[in-house]
Amino acid sequence: MAGGAVRRDRTHYLYIAVIIAVALGITVGLVAPEFAVELKPLGTGFVNLIKMMISPIIFCTIVLGIGSVRKAAKVGAVGGIALGYFMVMSMVALAIGLVVGNILHPGDGLALTDAVKEAGQGQVSAEAKPPVEFVLGIIPTTMVSAFTSGEVLQTLLVALLAGFALQAMGPVGEPVLRGVEHIQRLVFRILAMVMWAAPIGAFGAIAAVTGSAGLDALKSLAVLMLGFYVTCFLFVVIVLGTLLRLVAGLNILTLFKYLGREFLLILSTSSSESALPRLIAKMEHLGVSKPVVGITVPTGYSFNLDGTMIYMTMASLFIADAMGNPMSVGEQIPLLLFLFVASKGAAGVSGAGLATLAGGLQSHRPELVDGVGLIVGIDRFMSEARALTNFAGNAVATVLIGTWTKEIDRARVDEVLAGRLPFDERTLLDDGRGDAAPEADVDLPEPREENEAGVKV
Repeated sequence: MAGGAVRRDRTHYLYIAVIIAVALGITVGLVAPEFAVELKPLGTGFVNLIKMMISPIIFCTIVLGIGSVRKAAKVGAVGGIALGYFMVMSMVALAIGLVVGNILHPGDGLALTDAVKEAGQGQVSAEAKPPVEFVLGIIPTTMVSAFTSGEVLQTLLVALLAGFALQAMGPVGEPVLRGVEHIQRLVFRILAMVMWAAPIGAFGAIAAVTGSAGLDALKSLAVLMLGFYVTCFLFVVIVLGTLLRLVAGLNILTLFKYLGREFLLILSTSSSESALPRLIAKMEHLGVSKPVVGITVPTGYSFNLDGTMIYMTMASLFIADAMGNPMSVGEQIPLLLFLFVASKGAAGVSGAGLATLAGGLQSHRPELVDGVGLIVGIDRFMSEARALTNFAGNAVATVLIGTWTKEIDRARVDEVLAGRLPFDERTLLDDGRGDAAPEADVDLPEPREENEAGVKV
């Protein structure tokens, strides 16, 4: 690369600051728990800043991806393969959680107090919609309201319609596509600016969690937490890792190294949504086509919740054992199938894992709802494993679906994962790849040189 074209990447200081902030947050939470709980708005504010960017990023990514594809059938094939894969992997995650939960029986011997019962009842959320209402809720009131409601699937629907409309317009729609491309650059630049608030958000979020839960609550529920973390780890490494190796020929640890900053961001905020915009940008940089990334990633955040599936399975068995009402396998399977459907109706709900669990139990096994209070104290810590697993599942899904549909540049993947094509942390965009819009563009980048492997850098 030409020496004058390279700028120092100072963003690594940002993520060092995040690590320091997490350590300080844990310390403050243990030393001054009451003060630490008051810091929760810092974490909430940062996550809200990220969520503010999700709708415009999804809209721009999908419109550019679909609008640049001349065959609508290709987009439909990607969506069909993605949904089929998501359903299968969700069932696999449920089955793994079922097996581990029946082996550990972590709820045996716990006591259920009146305070715990009240805490459990308080988690029943009216926001978890039944399947029919959930499907109807995908349709926004107006096209503009899809961007203001915070509903990812509503934005996805509007973006799909706009992308197909521009695709049908042909050359007439090219100026609109170029305009959307410039808007995407603006949005990603704003996101890069927002990311500098990550240390503050991480400090507030971790401090509040540590201060509210405390060590005593964690000790009494350590078996459930440890079992859940181990189960998620095994699912990611063995199930997803094997799939990635067999289908795409990639090492999952190499992929995760490439996504290391995103995992750190999720760990510090306990929210996989905080890394959604960056996952879109990094998957495109990796070499997966825009249509595949634009459809797979947003849809996966609602339908590919592997960590949430494992959580609901183990938590349900834990609660049943703790209340002295253990379920037979014949009783477990219908409940888990019900929770599998209910989880789709809670997509986008804040604290969706706990709210979905309580809502599902209320509808299917109401006598177990009181036991939800047993895991309220550690749910936030478990939400980190849920979020990390969900994110890992969506990253792997994007590569797999790109491979199955032949919409991935394998030579570029090897270059990126080897570190020879670094991701641009300043813009979060890969300007000049030529797949964001038709070739006629008023803002052409400077010519780039080629390295020894023949790849433009």
